[in-house]
Amino acid sequence: MNDDQLLRYSRHILLPEVGVEGQERLLRAHVLVIGAGGLGSPAAFYLASAGVGRITLVDDDDVDLTNLQRQILHATRSVGRPKVESGRDTLAALNPEVEVKPIRARLESAGLDDAVGAVDLVLDCSDNFVTRHAANRACVRHRKPLVSGAVVRFDGQISVYDLRRADSPCYACLFPEDAEPEEARCAVMGVFAPVAGIVGTMQAAEALKLLAGIGDPLVGRLLILDALAMDWRSIRLRKDPGCRVCAVG
Repeated sequence: MNDDQLLRYSRHILLPEVGVEGQERLLRAHVLVIGAGGLGSPAAFYLASAGVGRITLVDDDDVDLTNLQRQILHATRSVGRPKVESGRDTLAALNPEVEVKPIRARLESAGLDDAVGAVDLVLDCSDNFVTRHAANRACVRHRKPLVSGAVVRFDGQISVYDLRRADSPCYACLFPEDAEPEEARCAVMGVFAPVAGIVGTMQAAEALKLLAGIGDPLVGRLLILDALAMDWRSIRLRKDPGCRVCAVG
């Protein structure tokens, strides 16, 4: 690290758990953020501010006025622009050292598989089960840790799925692909803006812990937030031996 980096990241370096070695791991890391909306905005902000070296930001949508209530990567002047381009410019202003690659697309099949294979870690900040399951399958194939978050109304949830660990469930262990759960979309159900900030920031925290090799990640646990009561519940998750995605054999 150069002198400017030592100064910029000094408050991380002062943490014994992180130090110079942990910060250098962050500087070398490459993270895929799927979704540049309510969750992807705070998550990407903190990844960039913490010095994650490369961020691939994926979203196929444009900034809409209704997004600005919670999607803090974007400003009023960004309305009508692709979210990934608006996000890239915001993150560049925050930390010009971070390389942000914008991909304006809904990654599927081979494209998603290639993107996951090229990074160290994936943040699923999407808003639909199709994308979440596709990201999970790619992470299972490549044994890449997946930090998954979701929000709707006043509720949020977050967990980490890391198939590098033999005891880790995958996303499909909790939400089987053939279960067809009811889709709850922010555009229809609404979302309390700070909930997206809370969960997205926690996704960044889990990602940074995994990349720096510190702490105890949320593997095998699902945190559920009821923001109206400001109450957290923690649920233990087990690997499903019959899971069609991650079960061996």
